[in-house]
Formats: sequence, C-alpha cells, structure tokens
Amino acid sequence: MITMISLIFFVAVFGKLLFFALKVGWGIMKFVLYLLLLPAIVLGLIFGGLAYIALPVLIIIGIASLVKTA
Repeated sequence: MITMISLIFFVAVFGKLLFFALKVGWGIMKFVLYLLLLPAIVLGLIFGGLAYIALPVLIIIGIASLVKTA
C-alpha cells in the first residue's frame, strides 16, 4: 500500500517537473526562433534576390506581433 502511494506521488511530482521542462523548452525555442532564425531567413531571402517574398513575410510578422501585444 505504501509502495502504491509512493508511486502515485512520484508520478505526480515528476510529471509536473516534466511538464514544466517542456514548457520552458518551448519558450526557449520560440525565443531562439524569433530572435535568431527568423531574421536570418529574411536576410537570406533579401540577399538571395527574393525580396518580393521577404517583404510580405515581414508585413505579416509585423501585423501578427502588433495583434499579439495588443
């Protein structure tokens, strides 16, 4: 009986820790994507001669960021 209660508490505690770790990892991934990868992609599009694709992407991202912060 004590083993079952201990197992339940073990799963509860480490389940919460796993959920927290996934949440933190997702936040770090979004941070890296928005600050490092996205500008690199847009600059690559501009330097690659695809400015007609890069400008609408910038406009969509700008509108999305304004809506998200409002």
